[in-house]
Amino acid sequence: MWTTVERATTISLSPPSAPRLRLQSRPPPGSPRTPLDGAWWPRSADPVAELPGLILALQTHTHTADGDSHHAEHGPIAHIMLRVADWTSRPRRLRVDGPADTRVVRLSWFDTLPTGLLTAIWADGRRVDLLTIPPGTNPDAAATALDLTAHPANHLHTPDLLAALTPPVLTPPAVPADRVAVLAPDQTASESSWETEGGRLREPAL
Repeated sequence: MWTTVERATTISLSPPSAPRLRLQSRPPPGSPRTPLDGAWWPRSADPVAELPGLILALQTHTHTADGDSHHAEHGPIAHIMLRVADWTSRPRRLRVDGPADTRVVRLSWFDTLPTGLLTAIWADGRRVDLLTIPPGTNPDAAATALDLTAHPANHLHTPDLLAALTPPVLTPPAVPADRVAVLAPDQTASESSWETEGGRLREPAL
């Protein structure tokens, strides 16, 4: 549940929930940057309900995407970039009430971002790129994606990871033409099956 107040700042009326979030551990010095820094599995597609908990969790994390220690000198998270089709609404400013302070975070919405990508940017320009796992994903598949994305050797982008969450559509095998029964206008499927197995319907007496 949410409302808007002056200057079009959106406020969540529910307390922030603990996010299902996995971030990469600190990479060794000189390691190349991976496409993603972790993954987040929100409980719904409502950005007002889900983003405050994520923002607070990222704010208190011990390091940023490039491996630097994350302390107060980096400032608060100031900007979140999201893909339009991944969410049910598009607020532009979101107030986040934390245990120590209150801040307003700018939200930007794009059609051109890859599916499932969310980028959080600190006040000093530090950034974190996250895979956003769809809320209705099977828990086992979501857990696998969280672990894989947080692995420092992961080099998959969000479309590839999301495709791996979707099981392939199985096409039933084709039935040979000589095994396909064609029903007469008044013949039931059970009668047809019986006839194909050797039975025969008695013809009506004239």
